[in-house]
Amino acid sequence: MTTVGVLTGGGDCPGLNAVIRAVVRTGAKYGFDTLGIRDGWLGLIVGDVEPLTDYSVTGILPKGGTILGTSRTNPFKSEADVQRLRDNIRKFGIDAIVAIGGEDTLGVANKLSQMGIPVVGVPKTIDNDVGGTDYTFGFDTAVATVTEAIDRLHTTAESHHRIMVVEVMGRHAGWIATMAGIAGGADEILIPEIPFDLDEVTHHLRARYERGKKFSIVVVAEGAQPKEMEGAITRSGRTDEFGHVTLGGVGNYLRDELEKRLDMEVRVTVLGHVQRGGSPTAHDRVLATRFGVAAANLIKEKDFGKMVALRGDDIVAVPIEEAVANLKTVDMDLYKIASIFYGG
Repeated sequence: MTTVGVLTGGGDCPGLNAVIRAVVRTGAKYGFDTLGIRDGWLGLIVGDVEPLTDYSVTGILPKGGTILGTSRTNPFKSEADVQRLRDNIRKFGIDAIVAIGGEDTLGVANKLSQMGIPVVGVPKTIDNDVGGTDYTFGFDTAVATVTEAIDRLHTTAESHHRIMVVEVMGRHAGWIATMAGIAGGADEILIPEIPFDLDEVTHHLRARYERGKKFSIVVVAEGAQPKEMEGAITRSGRTDEFGHVTLGGVGNYLRDELEKRLDMEVRVTVLGHVQRGGSPTAHDRVLATRFGVAAANLIKEKDFGKMVALRGDDIVAVPIEEAVANLKTVDMDLYKIASIFYGG
């Protein structure tokens, strides 16, 4: 009997439960026992696991978040934690691990794989920045959420003749800002890949005003930075276990600078964790389900050290090492489409 451990690590996102459900149900057809590992890698360090059955995953497909809980625990910060993790893998008789996560969770999975531990990765992030796959689940839902927010802000911006700055998630890559900005008709989109020039942004917004358009929508990713600054704007100096600082504040920075430069009222909306929550879209449910089935298939085939990925319309397996080697940043051809509408 094969025992599979499944965990979700890093930030939550819609679609995680769909993956868990697919792993459990596909595994059951192969005769696997599945253990849910609580709170990401932390669960393997402290030995917090629970059996997952067909009944356990009934009704979870449309639910946001993760029934297993999550954390940003990095076991490689401590040799003792790595040893406890390995001891618990043996203790619970885990033959393979399905690690569902983004760059950090998959980075840990890659290191464990190199140590000989059987691991299969599933890419998860609303930021859509995991390498090796065209799209990650959770991204479509986040884009839909942000687009709806932009649609709503349009009406109040136009009514009050204001500039609305919408700060969205995106530490290293501006996929959410770009896609939702295009879908929502944003008048300026600022992303981490391209440091922005405040004079240029001001020029675009002033040009709109002079054309008789008395309002504007500016969408900015949290990791975007002005050319005159080194590094992104942060809320504090705190870092997580993977060394990431807490971002936030670029929206307020833009408000202050734009109000100095333009005789217009500027308001900021920081969407924050609203982007992570709620029920997944149909697209994300299907993609997450396909990923979960493919992960169970890789375990059946004993094809470890791989991550399931979407390439075109096909689900394929790529080395986890390849997936975590480079972040996937915004396609500049796509961004150029957005820039056509600046100042218009």
